[in-house]
Order: sequence, then structure tokens, then C-alpha cells
Amino acid sequence: MLSFKLDLSTKIFKTMIKKYFALLLLPILFFFNSAQAQTEEDLSFLEGLNALSVAVPFLLIAPDSRAAAMGDVGAASTPDANSQHWNPAKYAFISKDKGISYSYTPWLNNLIKDMDLNYLVGYYRFDDKQVISASMLYFSMGTIIFTDDQGTKLLDHNANEFSLDMAYSRKFSEKIAGSIGFRYIRSDLTGGFAQQGQPVAKAGNSVAADISMYYETPLNISDKASQLAFGFNISNIGSKISYNEEPIKQFIPTNLRVGGRFSVDMDMYNKLSFIVDANKLLVPTPPIYDIITNEIQYGYDSDVPLITGMFQSFYDAPGGFREEIREISLAGGLEYVYAGQFALRAGYFGEHSTKGNRKYFTIGAGVKYNVFNLDFAYLIPTAGQSNPLANTFRFTLGFDFEPARKGKKK
Repeated sequence: MLSFKLDLSTKIFKTMIKKYFALLLLPILFFFNSAQAQTEEDLSFLEGLNALSVAVPFLLIAPDSRAAAMGDVGAASTPDANSQHWNPAKYAFISKDKGISYSYTPWLNNLIKDMDLNYLVGYYRFDDKQVISASMLYFSMGTIIFTDDQGTKLLDHNANEFSLDMAYSRKFSEKIAGSIGFRYIRSDLTGGFAQQGQPVAKAGNSVAADISMYYETPLNISDKASQLAFGFNISNIGSKISYNEEPIKQFIPTNLRVGGRFSVDMDMYNKLSFIVDANKLLVPTPPIYDIITNEIQYGYDSDVPLITGMFQSFYDAPGGFREEIREISLAGGLEYVYAGQFALRAGYFGEHSTKGNRKYFTIGAGVKYNVFNLDFAYLIPTAGQSNPLANTFRFTLGFDFEPARKGKKK
């Protein structure tokens, strides 16, 4: 009877996966057809900046030093306490019972000393298959001074944004796990200040959800123990945000992250992992307007509901398929671990020049002793680039408690 139930649940799960990927293919096929309809002369505007616009972009900043040292990858990296941001489904494969981690990131440290990003996350395993986790991300933007037209100070405000979230992760089999999470987001940029005659300002609020999956399987290559892993996370599926009483609202950064990892134990002390991630914002691309009539000349109306915007994001770029591809950022990382205690990391993140133009190398290191973890990351912009995190060290302090109980599946 038990075997029958397990077989049935496996069949149901596989059917759900097939339906999910079929659903993803629909918009992809749509924008392929849309791309074919574009002519060469339609693409002359493609070299100009047409970046996607979202509110609360702090939700996309790599919050922990381990992932930040590997080019901001994490969809399929080995599970750790900071999996909440990258792919909460990985928690189902973590080997410890509970853990907590704190990360600190100075922001624009070369110019301003009171801007920083703080990340606190923890997880708890309550049986062999189920894990719950929670985190807080707090972005302090320092003190903003508001003045009138004559320069008289009216208000000092410590602008800040934060998010609180929880996730539930479950292992479906020895190789597959899934997770669902919920998030509350608050963005207070003005403290309610508004110039005379302007709409009354307020803090922006939103709620969102994450859906993720993770797969890993052991391999044996040339008599060396290896592991292959894949993961995806659709994060920040949530309501638009507004900062006043006007009907105009902004999308939050709904994001699709897909990644893979290959790890190999070179010998009993040395382990090497290669990790790649691809990201695409699931928000509408701004259309190109006619300068005379102010009507949409290329692309689609971007003022659409959440779900419509998510599907539209696969085919609405004014430049068709060519521009859609440019909206995918790529990252790759390398992690070397010695004796499970010392780690060296490096990575690269690349984004197209017309979609934000972020390009940088990253390096970092980590040390683990008993339950204690300490990680560092450093960002190096490519030639001609600037970055708020340039020449800045980030660190993460973590504690993982209680090794897996005897008999627990790892």
C-alpha cells in the first residue's frame, strides 16, 4: 500500500512538471514568432539603452558573500544557510538541522559611509524531508535632507527599504525538492514628505511569493565521486508598488533564475565546483514611442497587470527575439574547497550594455571551523565600468548547528 502511494505521488509530480514546462514554452514560442515578424530596418534602435525599470531593486542584490564571490550565482550551488535568496528548495538537501547567518554589505563605500545592506537568515529542519526558513533584508540609504525652494531644511529622513520572508521546502524524492515562499516588502524613501502641490507621498508596500525547485544526482567520472545539480527560482511574484495616491504603480523585480552545477571530488581533501546562472526579469519591456504621435511604435503597452506582464516579458521587447536575448544576464563561478574547511572562489557577471551594462569579476574566500563559517567577497569592475560595490569587502558570518542525525538522508 505504501509503495502504491509513493508511485502515485511520483506520477502526479512528474505530470505537474510536464505541465509547468509546457506552460513556460507558450510565451517562448510566441516571441520566436514575433521575432520573425521584425524586419532589419526595425532594429536600428537596438543599440540605445532600453533597460527594464522596477521598484525596490535592492531585492536583486546578492546579499551573502559566498555567492557574491562567485559572480552572484546560487540557483544550484551546494546548499547553505543563505539559500533563501537564491533557491530555498536547496534547504531540503542541507545536511544540518538548523543554522543562522548574517551578512553585511557596505554600499557606495567610497562616497558615503551610511549606506549598507544587512541580511539575516535562518533555517530549521523538523524532519528528514521538510525545512522551514526565514530572512530579513534591510537596505539603509542614509540620511536624506529635504529642503524648500529657498534651501531651508524641512525634514531629515533615514531612507530605507526592507523585506521579510518565510519559505517551506520539501524533498519529493532522493533527487528532487521544491519550495514555496512568501515575502512582505516595504520601501520608505521620503518619510511622507511631498512638495506643495505634489501628490501626498507614502511608503510603498507589496507582498510577493517565490516558487523554486532543485535537483541533484551523484555521478562517478573516472572513479571520482561527482555531482550534477540544477535549480530554478521564480522570485518576487507580487503586487505592484506605489509611493503616492496616484494610480501609477511600478512592477517589483519578479525574476526567473535558472542554474546548474558540476562538482567533483578530486581526492579525499580537494573538491571543485563549476556553477552557472542565467537571470531574466519577468517584467514588461518599455516600448518605443513615436516622437510625434506619442503612440507605441514598437513593442507592447507596459502598463499591464502582474500575470500579464510576466508572460508578456517573454515576447514584448521592441527589438523582438534579438532584444529578448539581451535581457538575460549570465553569471559563472568557481569554488575550490580544501578538507571541507577552506574555500577559494571566483566568478564573473555579465549584462548587455543596453540592459544595464553591469560587468564585473568577483573573488573571495571562506573558512569553516566546527559550526562556525566566515566568508569574504570582493568585486572588481571591468575596464571602463563603475559599481557601487567596487573596492569594497563584504562578509558573512554563519553558524550551522547539529550534524545530521544518525540515519538521516543527506
